[in-house]
Amino acid sequence: MPESIDIQLKKGVLGLCVLALLARDDSYAYEIASRLSDAIGMGEGTIYPLMRRMQTDGLVETYLVESSSGPSRKYYRLTASGRAALEGQTVEWRAFAQAVDALVAGTAAARSETIAAGAPVEPAALTDQSADAQRGDE
Repeated sequence: MPESIDIQLKKGVLGLCVLALLARDDSYAYEIASRLSDAIGMGEGTIYPLMRRMQTDGLVETYLVESSSGPSRKYYRLTASGRAALEGQTVEWRAFAQAVDALVAGTAAARSETIAAGAPVEPAALTDQSADAQRGDE
């Protein structure tokens, strides 16, 4: 059974979300996981491998902070490369989200116009017609 769009989207933006959280404040992995769980429903198990990968890629660095309630905690902070990655990914995300919004809004508008006109809604009528234009079928 294929994954739902929700899971795929979450996986796709997880790194961006972590970078955004760390741009606000340094944090430890469990706290990052808790924030992501609250905001987008991501589980804790996905954070630790991502944090190791981000550290290997030079996007984050770590330091230890003593804790009065147990062992020292490993905190993560963005590096200059991490800040640059956040900026680039934010631009890409906004452009992508706008394009998806436009497509979805166009589909909803096309469906509303068709229904208002009393015509049956054909799935093909709701798709991008640029392929028809490229073939000269307009």
